[in-house]
Amino acid sequence: MSDEIGFVGLGNMGRPMAERLIGAGHRPIVHDRSQAAMSEVVAAGAVAAATLEALTAKAQTVFLSLPTPEVVLAVGRAIAGSPGVVKRVVDLSTTGPKSEMELADILAGAGIALVDSPVSGGVAGAKKGSLALMAAGPLAHFEAVEPLLGAFGKVIRIAEEPGKAQVMKLINNICSAAALAITSEAMVMGAKAGLDPDVMVEVLNAGSGRTTASADKIPRFVLPGSFDFGFAIALSLKDIRLCLEEADRLGVPMMVGNAVRMLFSVTKADFGADADMTEVIRPLERWAGVEVRRRKEA
Repeated sequence: MSDEIGFVGLGNMGRPMAERLIGAGHRPIVHDRSQAAMSEVVAAGAVAAATLEALTAKAQTVFLSLPTPEVVLAVGRAIAGSPGVVKRVVDLSTTGPKSEMELADILAGAGIALVDSPVSGGVAGAKKGSLALMAAGPLAHFEAVEPLLGAFGKVIRIAEEPGKAQVMKLINNICSAAALAITSEAMVMGAKAGLDPDVMVEVLNAGSGRTTASADKIPRFVLPGSFDFGFAIALSLKDIRLCLEEADRLGVPMMVGNAVRMLFSVTKADFGADADMTEVIRPLERWAGVEVRRRKEA
């Protein structure tokens, strides 16, 4: 008999990942503070757990998809305090290496292994099952969950020790944020000079200036003015902060990374914590007195 699967956290990323497990033939036991979120996933084929204790009483493998290190650690302590039948926790969140190693220690005290497996690819990747998953954890437990992780996308084993995958995730995210920041600046410059934004995107994507922002975020979420990529500026800023803190701990200067944090901080201050990360272009537009939007056809 295969292990029961639990899934905690059904937000923008967690819900589609839980649904990917359902689509792969599993019936995960799910828990979230939002009853509405739970009801939607249950309607798709999951089993509801009214409490975390009800989930840990049945699930040997528990996935976490939670927004901040503080929430992850709080849930980790709750699982360790009432471990039930849990053998391993797979953390899909972005916590940073320090918090992830703390989580590993908390769980180890209850005899539970941790597989550190943050994801990259956004909500669209979660829905399609095309995420990149960075995994670090004891080999036996990694091998036990690797087929499950495959439902979410491409799995790349990073190391044995939990926390190492978090370092890789932070590196990935600072590169992504920097690409968005510089591409936004360039697009605003071009618009100010009178260039057509769609033509700019075409040129960038055909040449050496191509970035994830020019290929996806700018044409899909900025040019139409929808700003609905699906990742809040506060969460993106959290990831940038965690990266810079780890770089500082390692003694690695990140001058560009600090400039990126400044732009994201200004965006959060101007448009709120829930603003979409693609809105980093908006302060630049305001300062330049121009908007980067798709030109309406005559």
